[in-house]
Amino acid sequence: MRVIRQKPMTWGERLYIFEALRGLFTTLKHAARGLFRYEELPTISYPEGQPEIRNTYRAKHRLMLRPDGTPRCVACGMCAAACPAHCIFIEATASDDPRIEKKVKRFDIDHLTCVFCGLCAEACPVDALRMDTKEIVFEHRTRDEFVATLETLTAWDPKDYPDDAQSQVAPGGTKNAEARKVWGMEVK
Repeated sequence: MRVIRQKPMTWGERLYIFEALRGLFTTLKHAARGLFRYEELPTISYPEGQPEIRNTYRAKHRLMLRPDGTPRCVACGMCAAACPAHCIFIEATASDDPRIEKKVKRFDIDHLTCVFCGLCAEACPVDALRMDTKEIVFEHRTRDEFVATLETLTAWDPKDYPDDAQSQVAPGGTKNAEARKVWGMEVK
């Protein structure tokens, strides 16, 4: 075990007045910088200028699509079980495709109660739910519009995600034709 000895405080340090004045000087220095050199402040003129959002930022949700355009979700309910806010509602139905046991009939996310923790996206075993849309602004007129339905969660364009290979498999993506061949679908 290593013992770290601290030097005793001097008489001036025990008064704390000099430390308080030093902190006050720092505050006044920053306030003066904001008043007299406003152009140098690291601010963005919102909404004209938008902030830079990284790919790892947890933003609005989206459901990934299969090559035929159906949602990739298998309605297992793991995302709803992992959600601490209980804001995900899933209803399952039988799938017509023999390779898939269930498909999602209803998938709703209430963004008013969502805490954007990302546990739902991490819990998904088939990588069907993602939070990489970079959409952080929510503006709606009614409470019902804050509920993202299956239609709104799947209404995204593969052109918005050019570097993501899984997004390019969706209809309209650059890899959709070859993915349809692998799935045994006719290519249009």
